[in-house]
Amino acid sequence: MQKSLRPPQILIFGFLLIILIGTFLLKLPVASAQQPLTWLEALFTATSAVCVTGLVVVDTGTRFTIFGQAVILALIQLGGLGFMTFATLVAFVLGRRIYFRERLLLQEALNHSSVEGIVRMVQRIVVFTLLMEGFGAVVFTARLTPVVGWPDGIWYGLFHAVSAFNNAGFDLMGNFQSLTGFVADPVVNLMVALLVVIGGLGFAVITDMVFMRHWSRYNLHTRMVLVTTLVMLAGGWLFFWLTERSNPATLGSLDSATRAMAAAFQSVTARTAGFNTIDQGALLLPSQFFLLFLMFVGASPGSTGGGIKTTTFATLILTVRHIIRRQPDVVLFERRLPEMQIHKAVAIFFLSMSWVLLATLLLVFTEGADLLTTLFEVVSAFGTVGLSLGLTTELSVAGRVIIILTMFLGRLGPLTIFLALAAGEQKTSIRYPEERVLLG
Repeated sequence: MQKSLRPPQILIFGFLLIILIGTFLLKLPVASAQQPLTWLEALFTATSAVCVTGLVVVDTGTRFTIFGQAVILALIQLGGLGFMTFATLVAFVLGRRIYFRERLLLQEALNHSSVEGIVRMVQRIVVFTLLMEGFGAVVFTARLTPVVGWPDGIWYGLFHAVSAFNNAGFDLMGNFQSLTGFVADPVVNLMVALLVVIGGLGFAVITDMVFMRHWSRYNLHTRMVLVTTLVMLAGGWLFFWLTERSNPATLGSLDSATRAMAAAFQSVTARTAGFNTIDQGALLLPSQFFLLFLMFVGASPGSTGGGIKTTTFATLILTVRHIIRRQPDVVLFERRLPEMQIHKAVAIFFLSMSWVLLATLLLVFTEGADLLTTLFEVVSAFGTVGLSLGLTTELSVAGRVIIILTMFLGRLGPLTIFLALAAGEQKTSIRYPEERVLLG
C-alpha cells in the first residue's frame, strides 16, 4: 500500500486510521462516565481531537472517565505532531532504518522544504515537545492542585499542557466553561498563551531560532512567520481591547490589568487554540467578525495549528503590494519569492474559501441558524480553533458530518486533500503561446 500511494494519500489514510481507532475506543462503555456515546458523538470527538480543533458535542470534563480522557489526550498528541512523527519515533526505538520514501512522507507531513536533515528534525521535535509539555504540566499542576486536589491536579496539569501546546482547546473544567473561571489568573493565562504561541509557530521556525540565535541568520520563512505572528497577535489584542472594553458582558466588568490580559488571551486563542476566558457569544458583532479573520488565517506551516497559515496570508499581501507597485518580483527582506509559491498561496486561499462558503451554505440549510453563527462555526472548524457561539452542541446529524469533514480538511489542508484526490503529475514538453485576457 505504501508503494502504491502518493505521500498526500498516505497522510490522509494515516489520519483516517487514527480517527477510526479513536472512535472505537471512545465508544467503549469504559470511556464514558455516564451513558456510552453514540457512534456519531464518538466520531466527532475523535476527529476534533486528532485534528486538534476542540469543538465538542459532549462535555470532556464530565462525560468521560479517566480512560476516555486519556484516549482524547493520546489522539491530541498524535494529531498535533502527526502520525509519521510517531512512526519515526517507533522506528528509532526498534533500531529500524528510515528509508528515502519514508523521508519523503516526513517532508510532506512536516511541510518541510527538503528531505535533508528531516530525521534529525523529527528527533528535535519530539525532545522539544516533551520539554515544553513537561514544563507546562509542572506549572499547571502547581496552580490547579489547590483548586481540584492532588490526584486530579497532576492529571489536569498534564492534560491542559498537552492540549495547549498542540493548540487543541480541550479542557477538563466541565460544563463547557473552558477557562472562564481563570480570566483573572495570570499564571494560567500566560502559561496557556506561551504554549499556544510556541506550538503555533511551527517546528522549522523553532529549530531555526534555537540554532541560529540571531535575526540576520534566520531564513526567510522564520522571519516571515515571526513578523506576521507578532503583527496579528498585537493587532488582535489592540482590536479586542478597544472594541470590548466598554462591553460589560466581556471586558467591561474587569479591572484594567485583567481587561488587558483577557484581550491579549482572546487574540492568542483565536490562532487555532480554542480556549476562552470570556463568553464568545457575548462578544460584540465587530469582535466576532474580526475573530473570523484571525481563525481563518490560523497558525504557521508545520505547526500544531490550522488555517490557511500565516505565510500564505503574508504571501498574498505581498503579492497584492507587488502588483500595485508594478514591481517585477515579490520581495521580502531582500529575498525574492518563487512564482510557484505564489501560485500555491493563491490555490490554498481559493480552495479554503470555497470550502468554507460551501460548508456554510450547507449548514444554513441543515441548521437554520443565522449566517454569522453558522459561518463562525465553519471557520472555527476549518481553522481547527474550537471556539463556538453555541451552535456545536445543537448540530443535527447532517451538521455534525459537515463539521467533521471541515475539521479534517482544515487539519490536513485543502491543497493536500485535492492533491491526493487528483491524478498523478502529468508532465509534458509542450508549452503553448502566451496570450493576455482582460482582468479587473
